[in-house]
Order: sequence, then structure tokens, then C-alpha cells
Amino acid sequence: ATPALLFAELMQTTPSPPAAATTPVSTATAAQQKDLTRVDRIGSHSHIWGLGLDDGLEPRVNSQGMVGQLHARKAIGVVLQMIKEGKIAGRAVLLAGQPATGKTAIAMGLAQALGHETPFTMIAASEVFSLEMSKTEALTQAFRRSIGVRIKEETEIIEGEVVEIQIDRPATGAGAKVGRMTLKTTDMETQYDLGSKMIEQITKEKIQAGDVITIDKSTGRISRLGRAFTRARDFDAMGPNVKLVQCPEGELQKRKEVVHVVSLHDIDVINSRSHGFMALFAGDIGEIKPEVRDQIDRKVAEWREEGKAEFVPGVLFIDEVHMLDMECFSFLNRALESDMAPIVILATNRGRTKIRGTSDVSSHGIPIDLLDRLLIVQTRPYAEPELAQILKIRCEEEDVEVTDDALELLTTIAKDTSLRYAIQLITTGALVAAKRKSTEVDVDDIRRVYDLFVDVKRSTQFLHAYEAQFA
Repeated sequence: ATPALLFAELMQTTPSPPAAATTPVSTATAAQQKDLTRVDRIGSHSHIWGLGLDDGLEPRVNSQGMVGQLHARKAIGVVLQMIKEGKIAGRAVLLAGQPATGKTAIAMGLAQALGHETPFTMIAASEVFSLEMSKTEALTQAFRRSIGVRIKEETEIIEGEVVEIQIDRPATGAGAKVGRMTLKTTDMETQYDLGSKMIEQITKEKIQAGDVITIDKSTGRISRLGRAFTRARDFDAMGPNVKLVQCPEGELQKRKEVVHVVSLHDIDVINSRSHGFMALFAGDIGEIKPEVRDQIDRKVAEWREEGKAEFVPGVLFIDEVHMLDMECFSFLNRALESDMAPIVILATNRGRTKIRGTSDVSSHGIPIDLLDRLLIVQTRPYAEPELAQILKIRCEEEDVEVTDDALELLTTIAKDTSLRYAIQLITTGALVAAKRKSTEVDVDDIRRVYDLFVDVKRSTQFLHAYEAQFA
């Protein structure tokens, strides 16, 4: 039987009424349990690492984990170029489409394409109402998380290859340790005295002769750059993480420009006396006074004029935007007019619906004055070949071997139910296959999990069929 016929057969199965569980629960013994040293977390979009565009911003059919949605990806590619140039602020984009058409996947692809230095903040609209602060404060913090400041500063460092390390320990065992370290470049060689703190760092970092290191003179922090090429033959074998570098040239003491990228929100928290630096780790931030933000904005503006800092416009992604109310939409209207506003990307799966908290019906549940500001990008349902390709990528991501017939059956299920439901059957099918000592998921395994876990359509049919028992 073909997978399509098997799926039709599965759809014809009649749901049975609820019954009490009679199978005894087995308890795993200690011998049956495995020690897990490392757990790989696989997320819904962990297979995505970019938008899948070429140098001309043209979308590839299947690239960087992205499949299909060519028009939407090309449009977001234009937005990506706008963000990288950093000249346009306060633009907003709306991703509108049916559920499971890749809206969040496109946003995640954009985040990956921007790189780690560009701030990217992702929130769900419902989060605004669940925080212990006002709605406008929650949105303000989200906006300022999405605006980075690249701060440049010069620092003095000592950079060279370690020639020799001598550490003198007191004979009595008490007292501070002292020592000497000889560093060299291709042009000079110098010996430095070591205090107890420097010796502690050297011991902790396992610095030895032949390593190329840098020492920050302001903080005393030691960093290993790698192993000198000339000392590569000191050992018969080296680990795969050992990096070979050239011996530095010129003077040992140098001035180096260090660049830090922090968000405006992080600066707000650090400079807020009621919260302080530790609030970044505790997570309990609360509301920040407008006076603090005004002072920070003025200071950052001064740094920009002096050439010490520059803005890094980021991205704020708000999912399920139709959950916001009129107060939030009014705030977004005003915030988008600021010259420091990030690129705002909204996503919704609603058509014409009521604006939250009102009786007014509007497209996508968004007021018309905000809709006028938006560049709307549509996402369309996936075609059957695209569904098959997405399921294949997810099987590779979850490290599950699937037969061609099983993959075809999963594609048929995804087409007739939903893509998300079909993806959920991959790992569950792998567990059923492992129970019968198989390393490959077959059609029978998919049929088994399809019978165990029902989709929304069959669940609704079940409730209608036995509605009297749930009254």
C-alpha cells in the first residue's frame, strides 16, 4: 500500500470512548538507567542559521535550513540590508500569514544573518501584560534592548611569547609566592616580576613556556592566544584545540583598541541606583526612571560626537502582535518616530479581528494608523515538496533515520493535518522504532504514533462523538 492509502486508512479509524488504564506501570531499575554526560537541546528552529540568500539577496530554494517562502525571504533580505547599513530607523515590518507558514523561522533566520553583535530581541505580545510593570515600561525596555552601543576604548597590553617562568615558594610554606617571567617578541626580550595574583592566574590558565599571551595592564588579566610555531615540536602530540600562532613582532608593550557592544537597556540597569549591576544577573529589574534614561541618552550622544561610540540599530520581534491593546499600539506609533528606534518586526496569523479591549474590527487586529506605517510581508502555505524537504531537514536535526516511505507518509500527514503535528511524530516514531531494536523509522512506526497521538481534527471528532460523556 502507498503512504497516501495508509494515511487514508488511518483517517478512517473510529475513535473509542475513554476507558480506565489497565496496563501496569513498570519501574526502571538502576541498571537500566543511563548516565547522560551531555544533553543536546534541539529547538523548533535550531536547524536555521540564516535566511538562505545569495550575495544578490536572491533566495535559494533550500539553504541555511530555510525552505520555500521565496518572496517573504527576499523581502526580509531587503530589510536585512537596511539594518546592516544602519541608516534607517523606525521602520516596521509585519509578517502576516497562516499558522505554521514560517513567520518565526524567518525572524530567527534574520537574527542569525545579523550576527551576534547586532541586538535582536524576541518577545510575545502577551508577555507585556504578565510582567510586574506597566505595559509601556515593558515595551520601552524591549526597545532599548534592541539598540546597541559600540564603545571604543584604547588599553595598554603586554604581548609576547613566554620564554621561561620561575616561581619561588617560601620554604616554610607560609607567605606570598613571588616569581619571574621572561617574555619575548621577534625584536626584544624582557623579564617581569610576578606577584601572588599573577602567579595564581598563570597557574589557573596553565601558562607554560612556548605560549603566546597578552596581559592587560589595567586589569592584570592574562589571555592565552595560542602556542608559538617554533615550540610546536616540544610534544609528540597536541590536542585538537591547540592553536598555533606566530611570535609577536615589535615592542612588548602596545596600545590596542578594544570594542564593546552593549545595549542601552544594560546601561540603564547598571546606572540605575535602585538596581545596580547585579540586576543584570538577578533578572529583577522593575521600572527605570525616565531621568536615568535621559542622562544616558545625553552621555551616549556626547560619546558619538567625540567618536568614542556609535549606535548599532538592532531588531525587535513581537510575535502574536494582535494580542496588544490600544495603549500599546499608541506607544508603538510614538516610539517608531524616534531617531533611536530599532527595526520592529511584527507577526500575526489573524485576518480581520477585533482590536483588543475595543469593539472595533481591523485588519490583523492592528489600528489603521499603525498599519499605514508597516511594510506587510505575506507568508504562504508550503507546497507538498517543500513540506517533504522541511521534514527531511528536521529528521537530520533530530538525528533520526527515516525510510523514504515513512517520510512520504509524514509529508501526507503534514499536508492533511499540520506541519507542526507531523514534526512531533518524528522523535516519537524514533522511540517506537528503538523499542523494536531498529535504527530506522518505518511506515509501521509512523502509523503507531499516529494512532497514539491524535491531531486537532481527530480530537474534535472525538469530542463531538462522545459529547454527552464530557458534559
